Amino acid sequence: MIIDIHGHYTTAPEGLETWRKRQIAALTDPAITIDTADVRISDDEIINTLESNQLLKMRERGIDLTIFSPRASFMAHHIGNAATSAAWASVCNELCYRVTQLYPAYFAGAAMLPQSPGADTRTCLKEMERCIRDYGFVAVNLSPDPSGGHWTAPPLSDRYWYPIYEKMVEYDVPAMIHVSTSCNPAFHTTGAHYLNADTTAFMQCLTSDLFTDFPTLRFIIPHGGGAVPYHWGRFRGLAQAMHIDDIHSKLLKNIFFDTCVYHQPGIDLLTRVIPVENVLFASEMIGAVRGIDPLTGFAFDDTRRYIDSAALTATEKKLIFESNARRVYPRLDSLLSAQGR
Repeated sequence: MIIDIHGHYTTAPEGLETWRKRQIAALTDPAITIDTADVRISDDEIINTLESNQLLKMRERGIDLTIFSPRASFMAHHIGNAATSAAWASVCNELCYRVTQLYPAYFAGAAMLPQSPGADTRTCLKEMERCIRDYGFVAVNLSPDPSGGHWTAPPLSDRYWYPIYEKMVEYDVPAMIHVSTSCNPAFHTTGAHYLNADTTAFMQCLTSDLFTDFPTLRFIIPHGGGAVPYHWGRFRGLAQAMHIDDIHSKLLKNIFFDTCVYHQPGIDLLTRVIPVENVLFASEMIGAVRGIDPLTGFAFDDTRRYIDSAALTATEKKLIFESNARRVYPRLDSLLSAQGR
C-alpha cells in the first residue's frame, strides 16, 4: 500500500474562497454579515474538483490513500483574530471531512487549527477535538508561526504550546509542522518561508527538552526537513557543542520527515542521511511545485518515482510507503484496519 501523508485541498471549489473573501471584508465593513452556514458547496462540486485533480493523479501514480488537510497557504492565521480563525478553520475542516466521507478509501483527514497571533493555544482545542473525535481525523497541522512570516510566537519548546501537545498525546495523533502564507516580503511563501520553518522547527526541538516532557509526542517536518538532511553534520556538531551525545536518541524517536523533495538527488540524500524508519512518503501534489521537470519529462511532485529509483531494499521502500505512516499515525492504522487494509 502507498500512503501519501501530505496532501492539501488546493483545488477546493470556488465557493470556499468566495466565503473567505466575504469574511475578510467583514472585518472592516460592519454592514457585511458572515456565517459558517453561508458556505454553499455541493457534493458534485467536490467530486469534480477531486476527480480531475488529486484523484486523477493518485490513480495515475498508484497512490492508494492521501492524508488530506486544508490548503496550507490559505490558513493565514494572521488575518483577523481568534474568532476569525475559528470560523475559517471550521469551514475548511468540514470541507475536508466531506471529502473523506465521499471517498473514504482514498482520503483521511488532518485538521487545520484555528491559531491566531498571541491567542491562547487552548482556543484551538475545541476544533481539534471535534475533528479527531467527530470527523475521525488522524492528525493536525501546527504552524510554529501564526504571524505569517514575522515569527512573533514563542519557540515550539515553550509552554505556550503545551495545551496542544497535551491534547495530541491524549488522542495519540501527530502534528505536521506547517506554516502558512508569508506576509513578510523578505520571505517567499513556498520557496523560503516553508523551508525556513522546517529547519527552524528542528533546531527549536534540538535546543530543548521538549520530548522529555512529552516522550510520545510526534512531529512530521515536511518538505524533506528543509535544510536538515543537507546540513546533518552541522546539527550533529552543534549538538556535540551543547553536550548532546546522541542526536538520534534525542530527536528521532519523535521527529519524522516526508519525501516532498522534488528531484532524485534530494531523495537520495534524504534516505542516506536520515534513517528510513523516520522517512514517510509524501508528494504534496498540486501544491507549490506543479510543473514538469524538463530534465526527466515527469512532474516534479511525482515523488513515487524517486523512491522507486532510490538505492533502497524492498523492505526499506515498504517502510517509507506504508509501514512508517501506520506507526506514526495510529489512528490511520486503525482506520485502515477497519477497512480491511
